[in-house]
Amino acid sequence: MSVYTDIRAMVLAGDFDEDSRVSESSLAARLSVSRTPVREALQRLDADGLVHSQGRGIRVRVHRDAELAAVFEARAALDGYAAATIATRNGLGEIAPARIDELLTLADTAHGQTMTGDLTLATGQNRAFHQGIAALVGNPVIVQTLDRFWDQILVSTRRGLDEQSRAEAVDAEHRRVLDAIRRGDSAAAYAAAAEHAMTTRDITTEGNKK
Repeated sequence: MSVYTDIRAMVLAGDFDEDSRVSESSLAARLSVSRTPVREALQRLDADGLVHSQGRGIRVRVHRDAELAAVFEARAALDGYAAATIATRNGLGEIAPARIDELLTLADTAHGQTMTGDLTLATGQNRAFHQGIAALVGNPVIVQTLDRFWDQILVSTRRGLDEQSRAEAVDAEHRRVLDAIRRGDSAAAYAAAAEHAMTTRDITTEGNKK
């Protein structure tokens, strides 16, 4: 694993308090590397929107209010495009049924883990469900961009998001997306995927205010 990957994992896991500055030297010592690869990794994480560079260190970047809403809105547009594209291709017989079944399995697993209260695993499976749809588009730029959005959302909503409180609604929203994809209805797929992201935006941004 690279230094970038290691520090990114720490940020996503919530290892650093958002109010605390983390120095290059402390990260270098923790990872048993020199400060040069740490500095390079922090520059990449800054570009990813996950941290703020502060001298020879960083603070975790937490998106708030309009900034967080903008991330969700951009995600909604890409999620909608991905779902619509896959629906069109599925209607043309270009997507193997097994690939759609894999998405259903991911949705089922995410729902089951949410209901048991394992929100860390549930969040990962929820993300995998959406990543699975994006991956079928075959556009690496879309996949990479959505990955950055997911990272920013995870870091910014850790304190306010309670997935278990709307587990049934999320599951129903996922199934509406899949149903539209199975039918080859691109308009319905776009609407369902975009609405799902925007509903999550409304709930998570409200949760962050509490």
